[in-house]
Amino acid sequence: MSRPVLRLEGLTRVFRTGEEELRVLDGVDLSIAAGEIVGLVGPSGSGKSSLLHAAGLLERPTGGQTWIDGVAAWGLDDDARTALRRSHIGFVYQAHHLLPEFDALDNVALPQLIAGVKPSAARAEAQRLLERMGLGGRLRHQPPQLSGGEQQRVAIARSLANKPILILADEPTGNLDPQTSAVVFQALRDLARHERVAALIATHNMELARHMDRVMALRDGKLEPLSA
Repeated sequence: MSRPVLRLEGLTRVFRTGEEELRVLDGVDLSIAAGEIVGLVGPSGSGKSSLLHAAGLLERPTGGQTWIDGVAAWGLDDDARTALRRSHIGFVYQAHHLLPEFDALDNVALPQLIAGVKPSAARAEAQRLLERMGLGGRLRHQPPQLSGGEQQRVAIARSLANKPILILADEPTGNLDPQTSAVVFQALRDLARHERVAALIATHNMELARHMDRVMALRDGKLEPLSA
């Protein structure tokens, strides 16, 4: 069996205020394979964002290790860890964070241009991804000209622009109505499967969670499979 794209091993995250200690992650273990879509559920304040930040190399855990494609990330220096994050991980947030002065095509091309890809190649890849997201007719529309669901689909395409092996999504449909949420989630799921990308998606939407390969629940700092 090939090694997992993401492996979390014994992750802990402790916040201290004076003499008080809050342990939001308490020995979390998780492995995700290429093309696998895993849901992450739990009440507000349960530590889902802390887990995603540790998995995405944005926030050092108090203890434990994050493995990205077999590399122990927390053993790297800051520059190497930043390079690993940029080349291997894509992020999708509840807010799309698109640049309003750029159209959809250039919003998706921009991460590639920053990475040194030639403009023609970057825009060709951006167009391919946007067409996969059903936005082939909206390439030259700026964010204010797009619906909320369309904007989030552009953000999903952007997250895949530099060909990451892992997508981390934090409530990606949280700002959308139920019908639009279903459309955006299906687009994310289909694109992740097509590109063979592993995905960890935090959500409060249990209807969407049921369509993932498996769902993990974070409770009292512990991560466990969600009971049917």
